[in-house]
Amino acid sequence: MAINAKDVQALRQATGAGMMDCKKALEEANGDVEAAKTWLREKGLAASAKRSDRENTQGVVAMLVKDNVGAIVKLKCETDFVASSDQFRAEADTLVALVHASGVDAIASRTAQLDDLKITLKEKIELGEVVRVAVAAGNTIDSYLHIQGGRGVNGVLVEMQGASSELSHDIAVHIAFARPKFLTRDEVPADVVAVERATLETATRNEGKPEAAIGKIVDGKINGFFKDLCLLEQPYAKDDKQSVKQVIGAASILRFAQVEIG
Repeated sequence: MAINAKDVQALRQATGAGMMDCKKALEEANGDVEAAKTWLREKGLAASAKRSDRENTQGVVAMLVKDNVGAIVKLKCETDFVASSDQFRAEADTLVALVHASGVDAIASRTAQLDDLKITLKEKIELGEVVRVAVAAGNTIDSYLHIQGGRGVNGVLVEMQGASSELSHDIAVHIAFARPKFLTRDEVPADVVAVERATLETATRNEGKPEAAIGKIVDGKINGFFKDLCLLEQPYAKDDKQSVKQVIGAASILRFAQVEIG
């Protein structure tokens, strides 16, 4: 009997088996979905456990920077053993090359290959963050990729204006280890600031500080909160007596992206 794509996709989602295996199973079972599931289990092609229930906090961060374009892809799995395997890392490299060349949406063309990889490696494998940065002429793009156990685990892209490649790279290294969430304090959502301020006010009051002094004390703590979150206000990693804003001088940071495993 004819097998339609919708049934194949539904069986794939239910079992974690590859597309062609699901099609073959449905053909063998004359379209009976439950019988097809049994066929896949008997052949050892169905997932041994419901992978959607597993944690996949391991993986690899792949990066590619050339021709004023930078791309990062995080491919997630369950164990560092799989993350370090040649097949897993090769797929991550293929994905990041595809994003670099054709954009973030092009990654959808690898859906079948990722599904097959789940079966081959017997883990919950899925995409994490996918980033592509194309910079304008005259701007600088630089990067840093922290390697651990032979694989990328912490990748950064940064676009700057009026900066040397050396300075841009130094800022990328800083971002990798300081982990800012925003470029400036103006980007921090007002509701996030409000919650933090309310928390600090309560904590300060519980410390027994005079009521008249609480506002000033909290203002100081809020400044510390911004220094933790905002790149330009962070103490520079190589010289914590200066802020990142002071270090870059007349140059400007236009945007940055960070992708990490874990």
